[in-house]
Order: sequence, then C-alpha cells, then structure tokens
Amino acid sequence: MTAPRTVYQIKVSLKGSRPPIWRRLLVRDTVSLQVLHELLQFTMGWTDSHLHQFVKGETCYGSPYPEMPEMLDEKRAKLNSVLRKPKDRILYEYDFGDGWLHDVVLERVVDADRKSKYPWLVAGKRACPPEDCGGLYGYYHLLEVLADPDHPEYAEMNDWLGEGFDAEAFDLQGMNRMLHGGWYPSP
Repeated sequence: MTAPRTVYQIKVSLKGSRPPIWRRLLVRDTVSLQVLHELLQFTMGWTDSHLHQFVKGETCYGSPYPEMPEMLDEKRAKLNSVLRKPKDRILYEYDFGDGWLHDVVLERVVDADRKSKYPWLVAGKRACPPEDCGGLYGYYHLLEVLADPDHPEYAEMNDWLGEGFDAEAFDLQGMNRMLHGGWYPSP
C-alpha cells in the first residue's frame, strides 16, 4: 500500500492590504515553486505580466535571468523544501515596479484525500488590485477616486479600469471551476 500523499494548507496574504486581501489553498507539498507561482497568479488574480521571485531568508527563487545569476531556479525547488512545518513562511514578490509582496504561510499539513482534486482554493477575501495601478498606494488612490464620481480623475480612472471593478468581489466556486476545468462538487 502506498503512503498517503501530503497536502499543504497555505494562506497567501497581500502584505499591507487593509482590509486584508488573501487566499487559502490546499496544494500538494511536492509542487515546484514555479507551479506555486502559477497558482498564486491565478488565485490572486494577477496576469503574470511581470517578473517575480520567492524569498526565503537570504535565498531567492525564480526564473533565472542574466541580471540575477544568484537566483535559484524555481522549477527545481519543491514547496516542501522551503516550507516544512506549520508557521513556516516564504515571501512572494510580484511586479518589482509595483512591489506586490505576498506572505505565504504554511498553516497545516494533512494527508491528501484520494477523492479530492488538488490544488483546491478553500477560501479568500476581496478582489486583487488591478495590474499596473502603482502598488498599494496607487491601488488605494484608485479606490478613493472610484468612490467619488465628482473626483477630477474619475472619468480617466474609470476608462482605464473599465466598468464593474468591485474591490470586495471574490468568487470561490467560480475560481475552483476554472482551476478544475469546470468540475466542482455539488454542495
């Protein structure tokens, strides 16, 4: 009989966001940091249009490129090599210009349910800020402008963003459907 596979429950929080913007995921402990990057891009709502890195202590993981030869290849690093026990954490930085910092914390280690599909998005709060809005400062300025139709920048920001942005929106079932190609268990 094969040993049960291990699943990590991780919480990803956008550092400095108030109210908090976060996601909770169940992922196999053996996924590469590259796969984790792809999951974070999807579940947070980013578009993977910018550089990124994971930072654990003094070690950086990412897609190696000539300007950063000391960066370790995220394709070769497994999640269970950087997060080993509950409360272990790693920093995920996306878009070095806007500086989106994410705290990735291992909350629990559990045996995989053989009937479940992984990864699985368990919970989350709030929409991800739009790409290229200027980091947290720019995002909060954007929200302030959108809340006031009389603001001098309202029309410009609304045109740039497009109608219908809801900072409180988060669709757990919809995201899981997309993660699993339309499959979602009946409630």
